[in-house]
Amino acid sequence: MAPDSNKASNKVVLAALIGNVLVAITKAIAASMTGSSAMLSEAIHSFVDTGNEVLLLYGMHRSRRKPDEAHPLGYGRELYFWSFIVALLIFAVGAGVSFYEGIVHLQDPEPMQRPVINYIVLGLSLLFESGSWWVAAKALHATKGDLSYWQAITRSKDPPKFMVLLEDSAALIGIVIALAATWASVTFHEPRFDGVGSLLIGVVLAAVAIFLAKESKDLLIGERADPAMQQGIIGIAEGMEGVLRVNGLLTTQMAPTEVVAALSLEFDDGLTIMQVERIVADMEAAIRKQHPEITSLFVKPQTPQVYQAAIDRIEKGPEP
Repeated sequence: MAPDSNKASNKVVLAALIGNVLVAITKAIAASMTGSSAMLSEAIHSFVDTGNEVLLLYGMHRSRRKPDEAHPLGYGRELYFWSFIVALLIFAVGAGVSFYEGIVHLQDPEPMQRPVINYIVLGLSLLFESGSWWVAAKALHATKGDLSYWQAITRSKDPPKFMVLLEDSAALIGIVIALAATWASVTFHEPRFDGVGSLLIGVVLAAVAIFLAKESKDLLIGERADPAMQQGIIGIAEGMEGVLRVNGLLTTQMAPTEVVAALSLEFDDGLTIMQVERIVADMEAAIRKQHPEITSLFVKPQTPQVYQAAIDRIEKGPEP
C-alpha cells in the first residue's frame, strides 16, 4: 500500500480498536451487574470487534511484505484474507452468540437488575462508538470523490476503511436496540423484551457480516481494478506511436494500492524488436506515472485474430 493509504487505514483501525476496548469492558461490567441479555450481546459484540481490529492490523502488516521467490506478486491479498476471516467472526461469534442469548432469555426470562446502569453504560458506549465511527466516515469521505457512500463502499479496494465503518454502524444500531430493549423491559415489566433485543442485534450483525464476507471474497478471489484506471491504461497504450490496436486489458487487484495489469497489443509490422521494446518501456513509464498503483505490467504482442482465438479457448473451457 502507498504510505498515505497506510497511515489512513492504520488511523481508522487504531481508533476503532481503542474505542472497542473501552466499550467492551464497560458493557461487560454492566452486563454482570444488571443481568441484561441485550447488554451481554453488546459486550460480546464489542469484544469480537476488538479482536477483529487486531486481525485487520495483522493483515495490513503481512500484506506489506516485499515480493519474494515464493510470492513474486507480493503478499497484498493477505489483507483480503484476514478481512474475510473478520467477516466470518462477526457472523459466527457476534451474531451467533447474540441469537443464543436472545433465545435463552426468551425461554427463561429474568427481571433486569439496576437498569440505570444499562442506560449510563449504553450512553457512554454511544459516545465512544460515535468517535470511532466519525474517524472511519471521515477517512472514507476523503477518498470517495463524487461517489455516494454506498458506491464508495461497494467499489472500495481497501477493506479496513469500509469494514470499520460498517462495524461501527452496526455497533451504533445495536446500542440503540439495547437501549430500547432495556426501556421496554423496565416500562412494561416484561424481561422478554431484553431477549428480543438480543435477537435483533444478532440480525444486524448477521446482515453486516454477510455483506462484508461477500465484499472480501470478491477481492480475495481476484477483482478487476477500477474501470477508470482501466480506461486510463487503454488510453495511454492507444496513444503510443507504433501501436495499431489494443486487443484487450486484464487487471486484478492485489491490494488496496497494488494492481497487476496485462495488455494485448497489435504493433506495426514494420517495427523491429528493439523498437517494440522501446515503445513498451515508454508505455510502462507513462502508465506508472499516471497510475502508480500498477506494480506489474505485462505486454503481449498479438494480432486481433490470435487474441480472439485465445479468448474463445478460455470461454470454451478445458476439453472434457
